[in-house]
Amino acid sequence: MPSYLPVKQDIFTRFSATENVLIHQAIALVDHLPDTETQRPHGLDVALNLLPLNVDLETILAAILSDWRLVDYAIQEEFGSTVASLVANVKELNRLNIYSKNIATKTSQVEILRRMLLSTADDIRAILIKLAYRLARLKKLPQETEEMRHFIAQETLDLYSPIANRLGIGQLKWALEDYAFRYLEPSHYLSVAKALENKRINREACINGFILLLQERLKSSGIKADIKGRPKHIYSIWQKMQRKQLPINELYDLLAVRVIVNETTQCYEVLGLVHQHWKSIPKEFDDYIANPKNNGYQSLHTVILTEDANRIEVQIRTKDMHDFAELGVAAHWRYKEGSNQDIATEKSIAALRRLLEETENDSLLTNFRTELFCDRVYILTPAGELIDLVKGATPLDFAYAIHTDIGHRCRGAKVNGRIVPLTYRLQTGEQVEVLTNHDIAPNPNWIDPNLAYLKTPSAIQKVKTWISQQNKDKHNLLGQKTLEKEVKRLGLNKSYLSCLLKQFNLTNIDKLFVALGRKEITSKQLSQALQALKEHPKKVPAKKKSSTKTHSIEITVAGYDNILTHFARCCNPKQGDDVIGFITHGHGIAIHKLDCSHICELSEEQKKQLVTVTLKES
Repeated sequence: MPSYLPVKQDIFTRFSATENVLIHQAIALVDHLPDTETQRPHGLDVALNLLPLNVDLETILAAILSDWRLVDYAIQEEFGSTVASLVANVKELNRLNIYSKNIATKTSQVEILRRMLLSTADDIRAILIKLAYRLARLKKLPQETEEMRHFIAQETLDLYSPIANRLGIGQLKWALEDYAFRYLEPSHYLSVAKALENKRINREACINGFILLLQERLKSSGIKADIKGRPKHIYSIWQKMQRKQLPINELYDLLAVRVIVNETTQCYEVLGLVHQHWKSIPKEFDDYIANPKNNGYQSLHTVILTEDANRIEVQIRTKDMHDFAELGVAAHWRYKEGSNQDIATEKSIAALRRLLEETENDSLLTNFRTELFCDRVYILTPAGELIDLVKGATPLDFAYAIHTDIGHRCRGAKVNGRIVPLTYRLQTGEQVEVLTNHDIAPNPNWIDPNLAYLKTPSAIQKVKTWISQQNKDKHNLLGQKTLEKEVKRLGLNKSYLSCLLKQFNLTNIDKLFVALGRKEITSKQLSQALQALKEHPKKVPAKKKSSTKTHSIEITVAGYDNILTHFARCCNPKQGDDVIGFITHGHGIAIHKLDCSHICELSEEQKKQLVTVTLKES
């Protein structure tokens, strides 16, 4: 294998002599390593992609030393703890091979995967190296199968170029998109590239003529500016063709120039001068200085018409704006605690926070380390789908995130195929399999914060709701027994329920039973109310009867004839049928045939709500 060293000696000239020594030490480590997988990029390939971004020494060293062929080397001893940590982080990112065709079809899953990638980075520079690694991977795609080329290219458009865009790194975003487009749509890529090449001479002549005229007018106005033609990116041209449903020769901004000045006020001076000497198209004007894009991009955009009716897009910005548009966060990594952030950097951080949809703490942090992304974990289901959870979540939180019923029936869990306790703290990238039981039986201990079974507020609330409902059922039955006992003791034989509801200001019988069961209505209060009814009877509705044809049916429930009842519609019981009652919640006793399918299918717990019912003609 040919050595990199003789070829790369003068590439890193912007670094000091001392820094160059470290860089070449790193190159020497990976230079002669065996290459068993020619389609995988080397660390130096990655570092060369980062050089145009003006990254720091540690990022260059980490890129070189993250070479997949370099294993078990004590990086920290020779290059320091920061570089060693970055290398470990990059290798962890490279191991995240979760993207799949299934995920690609679901926008929400792709978004979660982007967050997962960002949350796995301990340092934002690790993300930069990962993006540069992906670019190097794309450059080696011709050695892959057509299926693999398509897969890697689609993953790039879905996952990596959007992250580069959020980081504001135009150079990486455009390169990633153009390479991916080349492999996804080779015929369309070639058609756009060929059309651009065929028109190249005419475009260059038009652009050069415009630049000469603009330089003269800026000079006469005393404005110093750097003016150059702006390269157009094939994928962005194709997207615009599709969006506007126009052929390439009708797109206005294939001709474009960029004007770079020293101060913001000069941007507007140049804009006024351009509009003074050329006719502009008002609807194509955008002021991204006053209203920057979400990723921090700032510039003035306008489109003018030349005397030959050619449309030229003019972008006007300061050098700082230009550097940020090209390099994004990569150009600002040196930000230190206590210093002032520039507007573009601040907006870039804000964009990253929006990507993760953080809601607990919306304040901007004081560096680029991924405290920005530390409050979430991203967990895989056995089917390969991603679940977004709060950091500290357990397998039980995961079960409730899948479905409430799965959580209620959860009895154990496997993480990456290994049985773990339900209090285990999940880590990003782990795969969880929930072990369930047929019975729905959440444990009340699950909501004890000291036992740490649950972290997610929604899961805690689901358990609390279930427990509350169970207690309600328990109190309902207890209240019915209390009332039946007191009615029997007093020997009441007429309807009293409606009077009791009015007496205690309750809207239905179910609330009466629960209030009695919870002792909200004491036995003494109940006894006094019933005694008053016995001594001063009031007119109340006649006892409940149901008729069939010309006969009346008297219904007795557990020996009492003054209980709220109704016939179940599922089996339509009649006099002479063997029947049974089922205590419902809020609708009294439902009377079913004894052989009704709904009764036969009751669980052991539900059978406790069955009562004896007698039907007789009266």
